Amino acid sequence: MGGGLKRIAILGSTGSIGQQTLEVARVFRDKLSVVGLGAGSNTNLLASQVEEFQPRMVSFQGSKTALQRSLSSGRASSPRLVSLEEMACHPEIDLVVIATAGKAGLAPTLAAIRSRKEVALANKEVLVMAGAIVMAEAKKHGVKIRPVDSEHSAIWQCLKGEQKKRVARLLLTASGGPFWRYPAKKLEAITPEQALNHPTWKMGRKVTVDSATLMNKGMEVIEAHWLFGMPYNRISVVVHTESIVHSMVQFADGSIKAQLSRPDMRLPIQYALVYPDRHFNPQLPIMEWAKTMALNFEPPDLDRFPCLRLAREAGEKGETYPAVLCAADEVAVEMFLAHRIGLLDIARLVEDTLEHHRGVGRPSLGEILKADAWARGYAEKWRSR
Repeated sequence: MGGGLKRIAILGSTGSIGQQTLEVARVFRDKLSVVGLGAGSNTNLLASQVEEFQPRMVSFQGSKTALQRSLSSGRASSPRLVSLEEMACHPEIDLVVIATAGKAGLAPTLAAIRSRKEVALANKEVLVMAGAIVMAEAKKHGVKIRPVDSEHSAIWQCLKGEQKKRVARLLLTASGGPFWRYPAKKLEAITPEQALNHPTWKMGRKVTVDSATLMNKGMEVIEAHWLFGMPYNRISVVVHTESIVHSMVQFADGSIKAQLSRPDMRLPIQYALVYPDRHFNPQLPIMEWAKTMALNFEPPDLDRFPCLRLAREAGEKGETYPAVLCAADEVAVEMFLAHRIGLLDIARLVEDTLEHHRGVGRPSLGEILKADAWARGYAEKWRSR
């Protein structure tokens, strides 16, 4: 692998997960070589990443001319501009980190899998929208998807060395977000600025709002179903506000394995990048057991946070309902961040969109994308109704 280095491409390099992936790569330059970077429209940040890591390939959705102007004129050569799909299946890449947001991660994930690349998946919508297709392709091409979400990484680690038939239940932990203790009436007046202030995790804007509504956790239930082949009735969610226990696995004999660490996304990112090795990273916080610590757990409140229920129901229905869930939620969060609707309207909009959708059984990729487009159109007009 490239002279002993693992050659990686980071799709979504200017987002929260992408930037934290580069922080890990910066620490382990002797093990990881950044060969490709893909970004949306953040010209200046991408240019600074290119200057530092000198990738051979770049995918950029913004102005190519502006990017070229932002790069140092003293460079020997500029990186080659390619599409996300081309980068994901390029022969010079060993591992592809899918850190894009929304459906933009679906096509490059499939391209990477079909090219038998290692895939570190941080994009929830890929499996929520098209879990059956993605996992079938992964099985066909012998690709093991490495989860980057802290919850799925925890389960992945807890299952290592265990027999699947001995697993009784997966227990996904949820921080509860910034409004877990708020009464329902107070939730009506929440502003985007308040919602973006997560108490324990450093995440992107969309994921942070989804955490506040618990939609994030609902999507993680669907992800866990596909990643670990577990039926929905054996996947539970428990609220754990300290965010120290990242998830648990309960076995047939009643014993439970859990993965614990300080909340820092760089740890599950690092595990996915260097798996199966574990390396000391001086930048990661270490648990201090000499200090008093309390770990609390409680069931989720589906009345105040109905998005968790809606996501689970969409996952259990299957068909094109999960794709509609993703699309409607994406539109709803954008509207909330633009001060066009309230926080509780997110669940109302998503539920109304799901109720008016006519599902398609065993959908093709084209039918999934068609359902996505329908849901976006319906959701955009929701407020006017």
